[in-house]
Amino acid sequence: MSPLSVLLTLSAYLAVLFALAYISGRHADNAGFFIGNRRTTWYMATLAMIGAAMSGVTFISVPGSVAADSFSYMQMTVGFTIGQLIVAFVLVPVFYRHGVVSLYQYLNDRFGITTHRTGAWCFFISKTIATSLKIYVVCAVMQILVFDHFNLPFIANIIFTMLLVWLYTRWGGVRSLIPTDTLQSVCLVAAITVCIWCLCRSMGLSAAEACEAVAASPYSRMWFFGDPASARYFWKMVAGGALCLVAMTGLDQDMMQRNLSCRTKRDSQINIVLTALCQIVVILLFLALGALIYIYIAREGLPQPAKGDQAFALVAVQGGLPKIAGIMFVVGLVSCTYSAAGSALTALTTSFTLDIMHGGGNDEQRLERLRKRTHVAMAAVITTVILIFDRFGNDSVINLVFKVAGYTYGPILGLFVFGLATRRDIRQRFVPFIAVTAPVASYLLQWWAAEKWGYAIGFELLGYNALFCIFGLFLISHPRNETAS
Repeated sequence: MSPLSVLLTLSAYLAVLFALAYISGRHADNAGFFIGNRRTTWYMATLAMIGAAMSGVTFISVPGSVAADSFSYMQMTVGFTIGQLIVAFVLVPVFYRHGVVSLYQYLNDRFGITTHRTGAWCFFISKTIATSLKIYVVCAVMQILVFDHFNLPFIANIIFTMLLVWLYTRWGGVRSLIPTDTLQSVCLVAAITVCIWCLCRSMGLSAAEACEAVAASPYSRMWFFGDPASARYFWKMVAGGALCLVAMTGLDQDMMQRNLSCRTKRDSQINIVLTALCQIVVILLFLALGALIYIYIAREGLPQPAKGDQAFALVAVQGGLPKIAGIMFVVGLVSCTYSAAGSALTALTTSFTLDIMHGGGNDEQRLERLRKRTHVAMAAVITTVILIFDRFGNDSVINLVFKVAGYTYGPILGLFVFGLATRRDIRQRFVPFIAVTAPVASYLLQWWAAEKWGYAIGFELLGYNALFCIFGLFLISHPRNETAS
C-alpha cells in the first residue's frame, strides 16, 4: 500500500469525521460540551462506547499478543463484564443522584475540596500520560507509512495529529463525540471484519474452516487455571479485569462522560450492559484476527515480526492481501486514535475546568472562555508529553511509563470505595500524601513478591493499590459528626 493511498484514505475519513463533528456540535453550549445536554439515547451511547473502549494501541497490540498469550485476554473480558455490572448498578445511581458533571465532584460532596482536587489530579496525570503514549505509538506507525515518504519530521506528524483532534472536538465536546464515536465504532468493526475476510479468502478458507483452523491452532487456548503464580492465571486476570474496568472506566471521566450524557439513569444502565456484551464480541474478533494473522504468516512463509505489535500492520499493508485490507487497517487505526484522543482531550478539559480551576462557579460566558482556553492548553500539554516520549523514550521506558499511569487509578478507586462503603470523615490535609504513598507501596509489594516468592502480580496490582489507599484513609479518618451534618 503506497503512502499516497494511505494519505487519501486518511483524508477521506477525516472529511467525514469533521463534517459529522461540525453538524452535531456547532451550536453546543457548556452543558453540551461537558455532558451532551444529557440528550443521548442509550443505543447511540452503546454504539459510541464500542469504539471508545478501544485505542490505537489495542487495535495493534491485541491481535499481536496472541502469539505469546494465546486467547488469555478473554479472561480479562470476563472481569470486564463483572466490572461493567458494578459500574451500572453501583456507581451510575450515585452519579445521577448527585447530579455530577465531573465524577470527582462526588469526592467534594463526600469529603471536601482537598480530596476532590486530589482525585482530579490523579486522573489528570494518568490520562495525560496514557493518552500521550497511545497517540505516540500510532503516530510512529503513521510516520513510517506516510510522513517519512514526504520527508516530514516526527514533530510535524504529532502537531498535525493533535491539531486535528483539537479542531474536531472544539465545536461540541461530548455532544460531537457521541456521533463521531459512533462512526469510529462502525469503522473499527468493519476494519476487523474485512481483514478477517481477506485473510480467509487468501488462504482459501470458508468461515467454518477458518473457525476450525483457529480452534486447532496453538493460539486458541483461552483459560489458564494451572499456575497461580503466573500473570495469566484465570482468577488473577478476572479480578484484575473487574478492578481495571471499575477504576479505568467507571471512575474515569473520559469513559463515563458518554454514559452520563444519557437522558436517565436507566438509559445509562442499559447502555453499559449492552456495551459489555458488545465488548465480548469485539475482543473475540480481535483475538480470532490475531490467530489468523499468525496462521497466514506461517502458511505464506513471511518473516516473523520482531514484535507482536508489528504483526497486524505487516500482514495488512505488506503481506500480499487485497488492497482493501490495507485501507481498512488504516481506517481502523485512525478511527481508534481519534476516538481515544478526542474523548481524552474533552475529559481532561472538563475535569481541569470544573475540578481544578473550579469553573463551575462562573457565569456561562466566563465558563465558556475558561473552557476554551483550557481546551487549547490540554492539547498543548499532550503534544509536549508526546514530544518528550520521542526525545527520551525507548520501549522499556515507555512500558514503564504506561504502568506508572495505571498506578494513579489506585488512589481514585480507594477514595471512591472508602466514600461509598463507610460513613467516616477524613482529615483532608493528609489525602495527597496517601495518594502518593499507595502507588509506591504497591510497586514495592510487586517487586518483593517477584524477588522473594517468584510470584508475578499482574493486573490485580490495582486492587492492592486501592487497599493501601483505603487503609491509609482509615488511619486518618474519624466517625462522622451526624449532628453537624
